[in-house]
Amino acid sequence: MAKYPKIQDQVQEELSRVIGSRQVQVEDRKNLPFTDAVIHETQRLASIIPVTSHRTSQDVTFQGHFIKKGTTVFPLMSSVLHDESEWENPHSFHPAHFLDKDGKFIKRDAFMPFSAGRRACPGEGLARMELFIFFTSLLQNFRFTPPPGVSEDELDLTPRMGLTLNPSPHKLCAVSCI
Repeated sequence: MAKYPKIQDQVQEELSRVIGSRQVQVEDRKNLPFTDAVIHETQRLASIIPVTSHRTSQDVTFQGHFIKKGTTVFPLMSSVLHDESEWENPHSFHPAHFLDKDGKFIKRDAFMPFSAGRRACPGEGLARMELFIFFTSLLQNFRFTPPPGVSEDELDLTPRMGLTLNPSPHKLCAVSCI
């Protein structure tokens, strides 16, 4: 959030208005549309696991190509999460991807950070709940800024490539809001 101070301000304002100083609860998510949109947009843009593996359960023809039953396929999930026909600004951090014109949260079919189908992550529900509690608790209590002498523009959000995409290490300051 240190790279996006205005977005951090909006999340903290929404948390303050809806939650106040009490501890956030999972049920609060439905009343925090902007915060939920920021979490979803972070997952969409980060595309932490860009490739998954599946095995075909039957013979199938896909885009004119025959794929035999039992063939291992590697769907490129990031192609959906960054698809220009699905997202207004596919390569930019844009929480409005998950908000309607009235600021209400909307689900998007192209949002699949946990994969899709029968082989989707079995821990998706738990992960979503924990991510929400963790993120909101941090932003309810801290303001994140770059360290002294570093501007927001100098923070490098380019992921390190590997089996998963990991953030590049950098230092941040967490200043208590309490």
